[in-house]
Amino acid sequence: MTGRVFAITGASGVLGSAVAKAAAAQGARVALIDYAEHSDALAACGPEAIMLGGVDLTDAVAASAAIDAVADRFGGLDAVINVAGGFKWVTLEDSFMESWHRMFLMNVQTAANTSRAAIPYLKRSLAGRIVNIGANGALKASLGMGPYAASKAGVHALTESLAAELKADGVTVNAVLPSIIDTPTNRADMPKADFAAWVSPEDLAAVILFLASPDACAVTGALIPVTGRT
Repeated sequence: MTGRVFAITGASGVLGSAVAKAAAAQGARVALIDYAEHSDALAACGPEAIMLGGVDLTDAVAASAAIDAVADRFGGLDAVINVAGGFKWVTLEDSFMESWHRMFLMNVQTAANTSRAAIPYLKRSLAGRIVNIGANGALKASLGMGPYAASKAGVHALTESLAAELKADGVTVNAVLPSIIDTPTNRADMPKADFAAWVSPEDLAAVILFLASPDACAVTGALIPVTGRT
């Protein structure tokens, strides 16, 4: 990873922070992008790391400006990790369509806007990579998971379609499909669960970084379950 340039969205969250720190530890130059202004991970990502806060990735213009800033700062871009997203549990009977629209914006549109902005730079990389965050729960949606699962299914379809679009350019596009990630929020919401069975952010980050590495040149369009022991 030494010298490779990573743009990581959702970088103030638990998973985004883990990915940023792991990439930097392997020698990557890291740009952390988030709607939040700060990320606790920045200090651990080395002196070259930058934080682009206050970025609304549901806005295509804002996403393009952020990606352009990363490429200008580092002289190019090699990998985009689309971690930005959201979750909402709600039944159809009790939901308003705003819930569905918001999930689409947060999960699909952020990934599409960021990826689209990055494509020209990734085509110039020797190993351009896009890694999206899907969801194992989108393969078979359960009660209350309609808006979230539908939006993550959209991420899966985006991944497959974009992989086909960019295959001839040597840019790979893949997605990881985690089950429950071991985060403080999930522990608080499910205090009686077996946390050891969940996927740690660090283990998920390791899979993401493999897909973002030059070694993964033969893998594209893959939807890879990362489910721990759940």
